Amino acid sequence: MPGVIPNQQLETMIAKGEISANPAVDSAQIQPASLDLRLGNIAYRVRASFLTGHGAKVADRLEEFEMHRVDLTKGAVLEKGAVYVVPLMEHLALPDNVSAVANAKSSTGRLDLLTRTITDGGTEFDRVAAGYHGPLYAEICPRSFSVLVRPGMRLNQIRFGTGNAALSDDALRALHADTPLVDGPAVIDDGLGFSVDLKLAGTTLVGYRAKPHTGVIDLDRIGHYDPSEYWEEVHTTNGQIILDPGAFYILVSREAVTIPPEYAAEMAPYLAMVGEFRVHYAGFFDPGFGHDAAGGAGSRGVLEVRCHEAPFVLEHGQVVGRLVYERMTEAPTQLYGAGIASNYQGQGLKLSKHFKAPKSA
Repeated sequence: MPGVIPNQQLETMIAKGEISANPAVDSAQIQPASLDLRLGNIAYRVRASFLTGHGAKVADRLEEFEMHRVDLTKGAVLEKGAVYVVPLMEHLALPDNVSAVANAKSSTGRLDLLTRTITDGGTEFDRVAAGYHGPLYAEICPRSFSVLVRPGMRLNQIRFGTGNAALSDDALRALHADTPLVDGPAVIDDGLGFSVDLKLAGTTLVGYRAKPHTGVIDLDRIGHYDPSEYWEEVHTTNGQIILDPGAFYILVSREAVTIPPEYAAEMAPYLAMVGEFRVHYAGFFDPGFGHDAAGGAGSRGVLEVRCHEAPFVLEHGQVVGRLVYERMTEAPTQLYGAGIASNYQGQGLKLSKHFKAPKSA
C-alpha cells in the first residue's frame, strides 16, 4: 500500500545501506516520519541558485557556478542574501519503488533561511526520484539573517514513501468526521485549508516582522537571543494588518491542527500566490502533532509569510494555506512530542527555538 515510511522502517533502510552517511546516521536524526539531514564540512558560495538537470552531477555544476569555498569545520558565517551549496553527510541508494521529498525544518523556516535539497540529475528542488543512488546537497540562502553554521547541523529533513499516499478530499472528510483534524469547521478543497489568526485572545500582538539589519545568529544557541534585537512586534486592534513588500513575518493559524498517528501532513500553498503575498512553508507535520495522546492538544500552525511587489492587506480568517494529509505505511513507534525533543508541540504564535520567550508573551 502506498504510504509514508515511519521511523522503524527508516531504521531498517539504514541497516540495509539504502540510507548511509559519514559519520554514520545518529538515532537523534530519526523523526516519526522523516530523517534530519546534516551539513558537511564545506560550503560552496555560488553565483546563483541552480538545478542540476538530467544527466548532470552537482559536482560538475559547482565547477561552473562556484565563486569560493567556505570551510565550516570551525564554524563559518553564511551571509544574508548569498547562495551556498553544502554537501550533506547522507547518501542514498533507494529501492526502485521508494522516492523522497525534502523540506526545511521548522526552526530553519522560522529564520527565513531558504534551504532546499538538490540531487545529481535533479530537475526539481526537494524531490528525490524513486531508485535514486547518489549524494545529497543543501542549497542555502539566508534571506533575513546571517547565520553561523557548523558541520552536522540539521537544517532540512527528508521524508521517504512509496506511491501516491495523499488523501483525496472525500477521504479527508471521512477522517475529519472520525477524528477532528481542526477545532472548528473544516475547509476541505485540495487538502485541509487553514487561515490566519489576527485576533489572538487577550492581546493585540498577532505576529513578528524581521528587522532588516541585525547581528549573526549562531544556530547552536538555543533560547539565547533577545527577540527585540531581531524582530518587530506586529499589533492590531481590528484584525487587519498591512504587509510590506519584501518583509518577512511570523504569524499563526487560527485553527488548532491534529495529525493522527497513522498519518503525516505537508503544508502547501493554498494557491501558488494568494493576493500579493506568499506563505513560506517549512513543511512537514509529523504523526502526533497536535494529538492529545502526544501532549499536543491545541497546536497551531506557524505561518512564514513574505509580501511581494505591493503592500497587501491581510485580514483575520483569510485562508492562506492548506495541509495535504498522507497515509503512513504503518503507524510510527514514536510520535511527535511524545518523549522526543519536539520544540513546537502545543505551540501558538512562536519564534524559532533560538530566541528567548518575548517579554510580552
